[in-house]
Amino acid sequence: MPQICFPKIGLHKIKDLIKHIKLFRSSLTDHKLQPSLKYLLQNKVYLAAFHSYLQSEFSDENIQFWLACENFRATASRDNLQSKAGRIYKEFIQPSACKEINVDHYIKQKIKKSLEKPGLTCFDEAQKHVYLLMERDSCPRFLQSDAYLRLKQKSRTVRYI
Repeated sequence: MPQICFPKIGLHKIKDLIKHIKLFRSSLTDHKLQPSLKYLLQNKVYLAAFHSYLQSEFSDENIQFWLACENFRATASRDNLQSKAGRIYKEFIQPSACKEINVDHYIKQKIKKSLEKPGLTCFDEAQKHVYLLMERDSCPRFLQSDAYLRLKQKSRTVRYI
C-alpha cells in the first residue's frame, strides 16, 4: 500500500508548491507560444513582417542572403548555378559588398574557392552562420517589437471572426 511521500509538509506548503508549479508551467507555455525562426521563415505573412522589420532597422542583409541561398539551392541548371553563385558572392560575401554579411574570413575564402565550380552547398556554412545570428539576435528583437505584436493581435482577431 502506497504511503504519503511528504507526511510532515503542511497543507499550506503544498498549496504554495502547486501555485509555483502552475506559474512555472504558464511561463513555459508563454515561451512556447513564440514562433521559432524556422516558423517565421516558412510562413509568408511572418516572413514579410520579419523582413520589413529588419529593413526598418537597416539590417536586412542577413534575411536577404538567407533567401538568396534558398533560391540558389533550388537552381536546376548548371549555367544558372554559376551566375547565381557569382551574384550572391558579389552582393553579400566579397569584401566591401553593398550588403556584406558578417561571416569570418575562413568561410569567405572557402566560398571564393568554390566559385570555380559551385555546387548547391557552396553557401551552406555561411547560410547556417547567418541563420544562427538571426536566431540569437534579430528574431528575439522582432518577437518583442510592436510590428510583431500588432501582427499577432491581428491574426488572433481574424481567427475569432
